[in-house]
Amino acid sequence: MQPSRFVVGVVGGATVVVALGALATHLIAGTESTTELDEHSTVLVGGHEALAPAIVANRTQGKYHPLPWVGQKVHDVACPSGLKAVAGATLTCTGRTSDGKSIDILVAVTRATDSSVTWKFDR
Repeated sequence: MQPSRFVVGVVGGATVVVALGALATHLIAGTESTTELDEHSTVLVGGHEALAPAIVANRTQGKYHPLPWVGQKVHDVACPSGLKAVAGATLTCTGRTSDGKSIDILVAVTRATDSSVTWKFDR
């Protein structure tokens, strides 16, 4: 009876470790960001407040490859303009993978208020 209890304990312990690893990956690998709109992060695009292109590019590049087993590493991410602080607004930024290939990264606003914008990107 002891060997079967040991096997159950090992399987149960492994299941807990896998579940915690999956939860950590989900939390760390998120592609959504909320950014305050202030005098340092805001530009005007078409008469609308927008998140500055450098803010969007740098945050996207930093979150694109947060863990070795999630996503791919990108560099030289650039956005052609600011991301309008309007729900549903989109922007396509570009970057380069570690092997030099160019990629497009779609960025979209999910929620906007007078003081912040919540946006996400596609990995």
